[in-house]
Amino acid sequence: MGTDTLRSDAAGGADPAAERRREQRGWYFYDWACSVYSTSVLTVFLGPYLTSVAESAADADGYVHPLGIPVRAGSFFAYSVSLSVIVAVLVMPLVGAAADRSGRKKPLLAAAAYTGAAATTAMFFLDGDRYLLGGLLLVVANAAQSVAMMLYNSYLPQIAPPEERDAVSSRGWAFGYAAGSLVLIVNLVLYTGHDSFGLSESAAVRICLASAGLWWGAFALIPLRRLRDRRAVPREAALPGFRQLAATVRDMRRRPLTLAFLLAYLVYNDGIQTVISQASVYGSEELGLGQSTLIVAVLLVQVLAVAGALALGRLARRYGAKRTILGSLVAWTVTLAAGYFLPAEAPAWFFVLAAGIGLVLGGSQALSRSLFSHLVPPGKEAEYFSAYELSDRGMSWLGPLLFGLTYQLTGSYRDAIISLVAFFVIGFVLLARVPVRRAIGDAGNPVPERI
Repeated sequence: MGTDTLRSDAAGGADPAAERRREQRGWYFYDWACSVYSTSVLTVFLGPYLTSVAESAADADGYVHPLGIPVRAGSFFAYSVSLSVIVAVLVMPLVGAAADRSGRKKPLLAAAAYTGAAATTAMFFLDGDRYLLGGLLLVVANAAQSVAMMLYNSYLPQIAPPEERDAVSSRGWAFGYAAGSLVLIVNLVLYTGHDSFGLSESAAVRICLASAGLWWGAFALIPLRRLRDRRAVPREAALPGFRQLAATVRDMRRRPLTLAFLLAYLVYNDGIQTVISQASVYGSEELGLGQSTLIVAVLLVQVLAVAGALALGRLARRYGAKRTILGSLVAWTVTLAAGYFLPAEAPAWFFVLAAGIGLVLGGSQALSRSLFSHLVPPGKEAEYFSAYELSDRGMSWLGPLLFGLTYQLTGSYRDAIISLVAFFVIGFVLLARVPVRRAIGDAGNPVPERI
């Protein structure tokens, strides 16, 4: 279901280009719908709040005991994020293969989106010492988000020809960051003025969490109305869980350059997603910053990420997506290393760090998505994007696990944050070694003039 399918599906319409643009605009709106979860829930509120809930349930030594396992309360959130990818690993390959085999992505996208939205809305009931409820809802919401994003991303090769994909992917990320900024402003007003609204601080946080789920569910209706299912490509019966993932990887082994890019992306995106999910915990627990400061910092990230995603998209048109991504990884490494030396209780420096993250965040992710779309064999979009999605949107397991283990062993969030530099350095080396033009040709896709 590559470019040929794109043309054949459009054929017969009154204006194929107009139909394609309409579908692209609908596609953007899923980023608008779900990015509020990533921003308000995963990045801003849930990490510090779930950590505080776990701390209220901890014993005298600062440990909670889920299933009888001693876990430092400060590591519970990171471990929950890591656990969610195990669920995703079991579910995504099966769903991806079923989507490609049946050609019916929309019902699967709807099921995943509304499962995640419902779990997020239920976070309103996370109070007192209910840390296990919080961990469960986080695992369900993150796993559902991962499945939904896999299906959403797999539409990209179907709705945009090769020469449009960098721009379309970048606009999607920009839509998401714009939505995140808008909702964060409302969150900031509610949180900072919770007394004037007659709310406790805990109630304000829980309303912010639940509202992200309601937003997600409401705006998901737009892409579900505009995106179209394509004709199925005959495939063998779907295999369960790890067997399907293994079958996908075996197929990728016949295209080693696609697998090489995916490995590089998995490594550096592990670092990106762990920074996103753990930055608020670092700011609150290590730097002693208040929740209002963290909200403003993340809002700054969102605003600059809109401009950054569009700017890096333009740079990719001039220098190619691969070179632009490599440059962004250098910027990530410098920014993260600087974060290690941030002084405590100094919001201004934290805002500088947030600005650096915002300028490279959206572009590095958007261009990675569009570049990978060129490396996917026609007819296997959802299956391949299921492997891609395993390391996307805070679903990476190694980064949060390393962050949590480093903190558990050292008791220092500074040591935990600096450990993530390795992901960007190794990812840079791996990506630099991938000949992407040859990889695109080996996947059976047309090679753009500049890539």
